[in-house]
Formats: sequence, C-alpha cells, structure tokens
Amino acid sequence: MVKKTGVSAVHFSSLRRQFLKRVGATGLLTGLQLVPSLLYARSKLKKNGTLYGKVFNLTIGYTAVNFSGAERVATTVNGSVPGPTLFWQEGDEVTVHVNNTLPVKTSIHWHGIILPTDMDGVPGVSFDGIEAGETFTYRFNVQQSGTYWYHSHSGFQEQTGLYGAIVVLPKEPEGFSYDRDYVVMLSDWSDTAPEIIYKNLKKNPEFYVTNKRTVLDLWRDIKSKGIRQTWQDRAMWNEMRMSDRDIADVTGQTYTFLMNGMPPEQSWFGLFQQHEKIRLRFINGAAMSIFDVRIPGLKMTVVSADGQAVQPVTVDEFRIATAETYDVIVEPDADHAYSIFAQSIDRSGYTCGTLSNDVKRIAPPPQMDPAPILSHRDMGMADHEKMAHQHHERLAKDKPEGDHNKPLAKAGEGSFQGIQHADTEFGYQVDMRAENPANGVNDPGIGLRHHQHLYQRRVLTYADLRNAFPTIDQREPSREIQLHLTGNMHRYMWSINGLAASEASPIELKFNERVRFTLVNDTMMTHPIHLHGMWSELETGDGEYLPRKHTVIVQPGSKISYLVSADAMGSWAYHCHLLYHMPGMFRIIQVS
Repeated sequence: MVKKTGVSAVHFSSLRRQFLKRVGATGLLTGLQLVPSLLYARSKLKKNGTLYGKVFNLTIGYTAVNFSGAERVATTVNGSVPGPTLFWQEGDEVTVHVNNTLPVKTSIHWHGIILPTDMDGVPGVSFDGIEAGETFTYRFNVQQSGTYWYHSHSGFQEQTGLYGAIVVLPKEPEGFSYDRDYVVMLSDWSDTAPEIIYKNLKKNPEFYVTNKRTVLDLWRDIKSKGIRQTWQDRAMWNEMRMSDRDIADVTGQTYTFLMNGMPPEQSWFGLFQQHEKIRLRFINGAAMSIFDVRIPGLKMTVVSADGQAVQPVTVDEFRIATAETYDVIVEPDADHAYSIFAQSIDRSGYTCGTLSNDVKRIAPPPQMDPAPILSHRDMGMADHEKMAHQHHERLAKDKPEGDHNKPLAKAGEGSFQGIQHADTEFGYQVDMRAENPANGVNDPGIGLRHHQHLYQRRVLTYADLRNAFPTIDQREPSREIQLHLTGNMHRYMWSINGLAASEASPIELKFNERVRFTLVNDTMMTHPIHLHGMWSELETGDGEYLPRKHTVIVQPGSKISYLVSADAMGSWAYHCHLLYHMPGMFRIIQVS
C-alpha cells in the first residue's frame, strides 16, 4: 500500500493564515517563468529564474501568491510558481540538494527522467520522502536530452505549486534548427485547498461541472432525434447515473489556468525577431487539466514528444494531457502578434500568451470551441440499446447498495459477453465497462474529432508520431499484460481491474523482458497513464520507429497498447496522472 502524506485541509488553511500574517502583502509573487534562448541562457540565469550546472540547491517552502485576485499561500520551489527551470547537460552527473522547510513531509519526482529507483522520488515506493526540516540529496547521471519536468509526489502538493521545468541539453546536434527557445508550462491553480476539492468530489462527482443539461438542450435533442430516441437516451444516462457533460472532474469553476505561472488576464509574453524559428517546449504541469493547444495563424511542427525526438509532423492543434510534453517549431511573421492558446478539454476556461516582435503588440485570445458532449463511442459501445441491456445484466451481478464493506472477490478471470474480465471488475467499485473499445491511436480525442472538417485544423494523433531513430529493442514481446482502467463515477472511486491501489499486488516483471501493456479504459474519463523508470513505446503502426513516451493518453471507452523493456531494476510507480484519480488508479511495478 502506498501511503499518502500531506497536510489536512484545516491544518493547511491554518498554516496559510499564519504565513500571510507574517509576510503581509509585500510577499506576493506573480510567478513569471520566462526561459530565454539557449544562446544566452547561461548569462541570464538569475534574472530569468533558471538554474544551470551540475549542482543545484532547491528549497521547498510556503510563499504568498495571488493568481485570482485573492491572496493565498502556495507550496513553492525557491519561492516561485512554477519553480526554477533546471538546465542539465546530457552525460553529466547532477546533484540536487532539496531542503524541506515545510512542517510536513515532501518529495520531488523527476518526471520522465531515466534514473535509479532510489532517486525517483516517490515516497512509499522508492524512498521514504523528505522529512520536515531535513535535506535530501538526489544524485544521478543524465542519460537523455529533451524537455521534462519535476513535481512533488507527496499528498496534493503538486496542486498547490510544487512543480517546475527541466531542459536537458543534448550532447549531439538535434535534427532540426531554431533560433529562440521558450518553455511554455501549463498548469491549474485553485484558491480552494486540494483536500477540500477532493472531499467535494467524493460527495458529488459533478460538484465542479458547470456545463449541465438544460431544457434548451432537451428541445434541441427532440428536434434532431425525435421524442422516442431522446427519451431512450435520457433514460439510459439517468439509469446509469452518468452525465454526457462530465468531461473534466475539476473545471474552470474553481481553477485559474496558468501559463508559466501567469493567469490569462496577465498573458505570458515571448519576443521574437524577424525570420526567427521559435522552439516552444510545452509542458502540462496541471494537477487535473487536459489542454487543447493552438496558435491561430501559425502552423506548429512537432519535433519531440515527452522529451524524445520524433519525425517532424506539422499540425494546427494538439491535445496535451497532464504530465505530457511536446516540443514544436513555429516560424512567426514579424508583422503579426500570435496568441498561444490552451483551452481546457471541457471548455470551461483557458490560459494564453503572446508571441510578438513588439512588447506593445498583444494578441487577443480566440473564442473557445463549443463544449464537447460524450457519445456512445466514449462508452466503448456503438449501440445504445445493447448497452442498456448489458447495463441491466451488470446490475444483476453487482453488489447491493448496502454491501459496501464486504471484501472484493479474489482476482481471477471471468467472462462477460465474450470479453475476459477480472472478477474484481464486477462490484460496487465499477459502474461501467467498455465492451467494444475502439483503438485510441488514431483518435484525436473528444471535442477534436471533427476539427479538420469544421475549422480546417489538423489535429495531432498518436498515429502521427514516429520516433526519429529506429526502435532500439526490436524483440517481440514475450507476453501481454492487459489492464482495465476502472471506476465508479457516482462514488468517485478509481481503480485498475476493479481494485484500488491499497488492495492490489505489485505487477511483477523479469529484468530485461519485453512486455506488451494493453490498457482498456472502461470509464468515460480521459486518463493519462504514467510509467516511472522505463519507456512506454507506443504501437502506432510502424514497429521500426515506435515513439517513446512516459505518459500515454487512454481515451474514454478505448484501448491502447505499448511495449516496455524491463531494463530498470527495482520498484516503480505506475498510475493515472490526474491527481485525484491517483490514490486508487495506481500500481507498483516490481522489476527483479
């Protein structure tokens, strides 16, 4: 069992009040994190909040901030949100001294970095955590280059500001050129303590959903589908206690979306000169938010995914899930200012910045796209009558409402409509299953599927990604591990194969074996799944150039597969990167 560490909502609020009394209004930070061109990064390190070298000193503490018009206290690294951008050099040994000034335990996980398990920074899995008042030293060799990030793996500290960017400079020239380089870190901030957000979700999973159905929506459905079809659809959704508008658990109702630590009203700013090529390193450092990114008027050439170089592909738009990174090259026209626009997946809010050659020329953000609506496809089923019939069958097998304290059945294999499921997938912790999951590789995702037709915007899919270099491990997998991402939306319970993290055994891998992981999303939520310590090589159709990722989107009601070479000994975390899903949708992978 992985224990969570953190501070209670009441205690955290008390700490915030005490801190604000001490620092007063003069301690407020705006959180600006501008990363200059690498050509002059070394000469402007302190001014721009970046650190470069082999030895780093990071201090974790509380800092007063104001992102929404109200004073709050954030959990910061060296006093800023995001924390300083760390520039490393591929091939170097880096040493990072982390001093914890918090009254509670903390940690830093180096997301996407290949390193020894005891340096991975996950309390309860790879080390004990950093106690209050203590300093922990991370030391490891940097074996890769690219764009990555770091964040806390303790309690909900990531939500309160403990995250920052990592740029690893390559030993060899990259296969593309550019003149200027910016990190664009996306994140979400709430003035509400994360413990209270989680408590609200447990009480009512739709607590933060604003785009709920109205009488006008009902009338539109009747006009387009007829009374009978509309009645059947509504009856099905109501019986399943689900909403076709439940796209994101936590929305713009409580979140302020940030770009490099700045809210949209302030708008982060990046300068360029005429004829320059700009590299934008997008990082989604949010706790719960998935963003759709575009720069109206500019094509984006994707050159890297999760820090790993890919064969260039030019798009108008891409989805970036929590914890993913994408590097793109753009070629702006000096006569224009451009809006870097990132709207949340449910269209409840956005953040933005400006690319311009003139500090007086600000680009207004475009309008958000219409809010998406879940369909039968997102339930892993094309026929709603078949789905309703199978839902009735499932209800007959599930435990009754009053049977919540009985233990789950032991893990085994059962059959449901010809699909193999673990016995643990039948019970009060699971409220739906995808009986006909589609392959998610070619799917841009809900809310993006028709953008080529509607707006002439090409949207990136995983099928577009090809690694820049041939697949290193060409072996066929010796076995397949199929995992179902499961949950009970009504009770806000998340799990894998119907078992929460505290009830599950580790997934055992033999050192150096080649394994196929197939993930089936039985829920109607989009889950970004992160494997620590090893690469997930997506099966996108070309086995010679499998793209390597550390975080993989699994679309609602769909499946996706990737290959893993178990080349890292030890215990590794494997989980959904949505912060409030992680306590249940979590496994330990043991390589021995």
